[in-house]
Amino acid sequence: MRLLNFTIIKLSICLVLGIIIGYVFNLPLNVSVLLTTSLLIVLLIFYFIAKKQFFSSIWFGVFSFLVMVSIGVLTTCFHNQKNFKNHYTKVAIIKNDSLNTITFRIREVLKSGNYYDKYIIDLLEINQEKVIGKTLLNIQKDTLFSPLKVDDVYVGRTDFKNLIDPLNPHQFNYKKYLEKKYIYHQLFTSNEALLVSKAKAKTLFGLADNIRQRINKKLKPYNFKPDELAIINALLLGQRQDISEAIYTSYTHAGAIHILAVSGLHVGIILLILSFIFKPLEQFKHGKLIKTILLVSMLWSFALIAGLSASVTRAVTMFSIVAIALNLKRPTNIYNTLAISLFVILLIKPLFIFDVGFQLSYLAVFAIVIIDPYLYSFWKPKYWVTDKLWHTFTITISAQFGIIPISLYYFHQFPGLFFISNLIIIPFLGLILGFGILVILLALLNLLPQFVADSFGYIISAMNGFVSWVSKQEAFLFKDISFNLLLVITSYLLIISFFRLIFKRNYSNLKLFLIAFLIVQSTFIYNKFNKPNNTFIVFHKSRFSLLGNTINNKILIANDFDSITKAKNKIIRDYTVANAIYKIEEHKITPVYQLNNERLLVIDSFGVYNLKTFKPDYILLRQSPKINLNRLIDSLKPKYVISDGSNYKSYVERWKLICRKRKIPFHQTSKKGAFIIDY
Repeated sequence: MRLLNFTIIKLSICLVLGIIIGYVFNLPLNVSVLLTTSLLIVLLIFYFIAKKQFFSSIWFGVFSFLVMVSIGVLTTCFHNQKNFKNHYTKVAIIKNDSLNTITFRIREVLKSGNYYDKYIIDLLEINQEKVIGKTLLNIQKDTLFSPLKVDDVYVGRTDFKNLIDPLNPHQFNYKKYLEKKYIYHQLFTSNEALLVSKAKAKTLFGLADNIRQRINKKLKPYNFKPDELAIINALLLGQRQDISEAIYTSYTHAGAIHILAVSGLHVGIILLILSFIFKPLEQFKHGKLIKTILLVSMLWSFALIAGLSASVTRAVTMFSIVAIALNLKRPTNIYNTLAISLFVILLIKPLFIFDVGFQLSYLAVFAIVIIDPYLYSFWKPKYWVTDKLWHTFTITISAQFGIIPISLYYFHQFPGLFFISNLIIIPFLGLILGFGILVILLALLNLLPQFVADSFGYIISAMNGFVSWVSKQEAFLFKDISFNLLLVITSYLLIISFFRLIFKRNYSNLKLFLIAFLIVQSTFIYNKFNKPNNTFIVFHKSRFSLLGNTINNKILIANDFDSITKAKNKIIRDYTVANAIYKIEEHKITPVYQLNNERLLVIDSFGVYNLKTFKPDYILLRQSPKINLNRLIDSLKPKYVISDGSNYKSYVERWKLICRKRKIPFHQTSKKGAFIIDY
């Protein structure tokens, strides 16, 4: 079946294209409105011409797609509150140390960091002027204060801080991640500095948070272990903040992390359970209509409680369409259903298109509906149990074909035993979810027997233990796989052409597959010759020095890390994986580095350097050397002075002022990021 034969799929593709264009070029809202209006007028003209002449015109189709692209651009611009006059960036003084009196409402509770509790907040007023917009709030951890609750309103006096760009090459860009959620600044404060406002305005997010809090309060007396309670929250309430790093890592390495993210699998099972419960309603007049309304209402209530994440929103939208179609006896096509859900969600939340979970869920579902029927047809087991296990296996394999390229791009690893964890857990997931819903309902009614709670806790612990065992089979976990965006695109081209050939064996499909295979090979060759070579990097690492010298697809690393820092450090891993560098050698930091015709002098805490040896092009200051920088500049006349993360802030500020007066470029890695020398 050809996907592009469905009009809604073509329109959805155009909408996605428009969203990407709108995000990349960030057109002004008035320009986007004018463009969309103009295209709509032209489209209407062609529509009436075609209707009058009784034939379809190619221009009507072309402008239909252009209008949809422009709607994608308009949707992106319209949802970005920064385009409106009352956005906080148009009102507040966005400068360092410029204090503003800010009234805000807690919107979402995030996972806490080492030193701060983190929240997403809605800004209500700045200096008594009403504003709109979201930002990130960091509050110093203090055990004397309870965490802030969703919908609580506070007043504080603080300044807006810019989000920090990644300081080292190929690190996760948290700033870009937040900007895709329309968050452009962050606030730092403490509990003591906040005043509780009398203003109370309940939102759906606050209501959902209250329900989650009540459920957790009712479950606490039953002595669930922390890991068990965290998994219950993830599976049934869509909240993963409390999952320990060890458990999260185990599920990731076992290829079962999707089980912890409420998605189509969970929502589909819940829909089946609810359909069974409400089936007696079909006996009454208008029973099917009432059943459909109840199903859709309860699905969206569950989505709200689960936090309206990208994956759960996608799943609930899709299954709402399925529920309506099935109960009203309307024929459904899975491709149309998927495309309609995609279309509706992106109109409401356009930047979901950049959400990793959203991408993975849609790619997995499309792969399953296209590939699974073919794989499943290879064998028809006689027994029910064997058939279910075989179908689970084919679904899992089909989904992997859809997500492998993009998973490698984002996570750079492949769990070889993913099919074992899925084969064991997925058949019992319906039982776990059904049992979990029963446990929560009984707990809320104060009717939950302890032995039932213990039994459910034992099942969760058993699942965690099994996943932990699978994750420890490290021989089957392929880590640090270099995979860039170009490989993602060419890999999908290869997968699509391969299955086209499998489904329909003819010369044109064989030719397409061979061309795709050659393109993938060419991509690998291109990547091999497009690696950094003869590159020296002064990485940023707080309180330490880290240097890297890339020569002939090999990187020489020098640092002063202690054993704990060395074990936890991911800076070099991120750099080598992104650039497909597999040879790493460790050396000691030396006083001088010869970089072809240029020289770099390293001055450490001893502050010793030889004036007679040579004149360096670069000077690296590390470990806060007590030197007279003016005298050093007069003596050595460097082109550049570099300060890494191992220096005291007071020293760095003094050096910065001296270099500014002497008109010598000064690079501070804690502000500007890693310093890179190509030689």
